[in-house]
Amino acid sequence: MPASATKSLRIAVLADSDTRWKWGALTARRLAPAAAGVRLDGYLLRGRATPTPRQLQEVGVPADSLREVTGVEFLREMSTTSYDVLVLALVGGGVQAMLHGLRNAWASGRRPVVVTGYVGVVYEKLADGLLLRHGADLVLANSRHDADRFRAVYEGVGADASSVTEVALPFLGGEAYTGEHHPYTVVFAAQPSVPDSRRDRAYLLDRLIGHARRHPGREVLLKLRSRPGEHTTHIEELPYQKLVQGMDTPPNFRLVYGHMGEVLDRTDLLVTVSSTAALEALHRRIPTVVLTDLGVREALGNHHFTGSGCLASWDQLDAGYRPAPDEEWVARQGVAADGSYATAFDTARDRIAGLLDRPGGLPPLDPYYTPRTAPGYLPGILARHHLGPDGAPLPGAPAADKAPGPVRQIVRRAARGAYRHGVQRVAPVIRRMGEL
Repeated sequence: MPASATKSLRIAVLADSDTRWKWGALTARRLAPAAAGVRLDGYLLRGRATPTPRQLQEVGVPADSLREVTGVEFLREMSTTSYDVLVLALVGGGVQAMLHGLRNAWASGRRPVVVTGYVGVVYEKLADGLLLRHGADLVLANSRHDADRFRAVYEGVGADASSVTEVALPFLGGEAYTGEHHPYTVVFAAQPSVPDSRRDRAYLLDRLIGHARRHPGREVLLKLRSRPGEHTTHIEELPYQKLVQGMDTPPNFRLVYGHMGEVLDRTDLLVTVSSTAALEALHRRIPTVVLTDLGVREALGNHHFTGSGCLASWDQLDAGYRPAPDEEWVARQGVAADGSYATAFDTARDRIAGLLDRPGGLPPLDPYYTPRTAPGYLPGILARHHLGPDGAPLPGAPAADKAPGPVRQIVRRAARGAYRHGVQRVAPVIRRMGEL
């Protein structure tokens, strides 16, 4: 057994939103061998979606340390702190910038194993997102389906595909569904950006409330991701909380927050447009419906569920339809309802152990995008994170040597509030004016 499989591991996670922190931290813990102790240090990348304390508490994944950093500050920290594994739980552009910045920061000396991947279903910008993640030692694929697609993209552009490693979503779990609860509970899993129009979101809300009226013996829950003023991985311009204000709702309909796993504990039917919550429910064998009311379209992400046996409309649900998932489709999506979930991360653990025990340490990070392969694309990505073409911090790049003082915290909160006001108030008004 490699020494790395039993010794204590130091793992760092850099995340830019609440959902990516959840994915990154849970992935970090699942990547560690069972016999190894783990110290987990969390870094939250400062930006529009930096999670609030309430969001972090709702995610419920603790760390030994957790603090907010700028990109440049994080790179400086990585140049002086020794870790075994680093998980980059960021949007694609952030991953690419950090890979180049880390390559520069680790120009000499040993470095940790760098891991990245996706929070959930990959239904858009497949090539763009994958190539921005290329260069990490492990690019995690949440299913056999994704692993095949990831390798095809890398091989198709002549990039090394050996980093692609099949795992599963790290937050699957909970007790299997054994039968109906009392009362029978229907949960609609809302998404911040799908659908994105007021008309479509109002339609879904109206149908959900209508379902509650037609079935007064059922409890109908609207599961929300964030409270007003908070941001998640995706921008939410039209929160359902705002749309439901002033509506006449039946007593068996209500809004709920909290950990999705706890909500699923009492769920008899999970309904969504394309949320990753559908995979969590399928893993637990909870009846799951992916709505077709707004079409089956790439823009909605529900096209990913073609062949699943879960596609249905509100009309069918109102009439009592119960979906039956296709077992072969479920198996290819990594939800492991067959009980194989316990071994889903074995290959990744073995690969990390081998890399940690590599004689002479690891070679420099080698992203596909370089100033030579993408001279018109890469510099802009790096500049957004205050990095030059060589990955070195640009002069005047923001960094922090100490925690911000009270005045600085107030200014920062005000800036974020102004941004969110612009997204949730001003932008929809401008869009409606443009449609006149």
